[in-house]
Amino acid sequence: MKKRKENFHQLNRLHWNEWKYFDEYLKGLQENFLRGAWGVCRGNKMTKRTSSFGKHRNKTHTLCHRCGSKAYHLQKSTCGKCGYPAKQKRKYNWSAKAKRRNTTGTGRMRHLKIVYRRFRHGFREGTTPKPKRAAVAASSSS
Repeated sequence: MKKRKENFHQLNRLHWNEWKYFDEYLKGLQENFLRGAWGVCRGNKMTKRTSSFGKHRNKTHTLCHRCGSKAYHLQKSTCGKCGYPAKQKRKYNWSAKAKRRNTTGTGRMRHLKIVYRRFRHGFREGTTPKPKRAAVAASSSS
């Protein structure tokens, strides 16, 4: 910023006949700039930015069979979110929120909800419930 101010003050100090030389200098700069831009248009300049991103048209990630997120890498054949096809689900203990999202109880719990119910009665098996005929008869008579 300081250097810009110094350059600006130097421009203000130019004499009227020095402006002519300054104009010629600016025209030369402009021609060089245009020449460089023309080189870019022809494709001479090796670039790694905007023109390269035009070539990105193949998808690397698709839907995962296990977790359903769009994190399954097609070339690596692994999911970035759940680790599929590994047997154990991918998890790290560095994020409390990530644990909360993926912990037990966030899904269906097809088996565990039955286990919890059986636990309440001590995993009893082979018994039959008491008949509820008396209760049924009382409700039907009234």
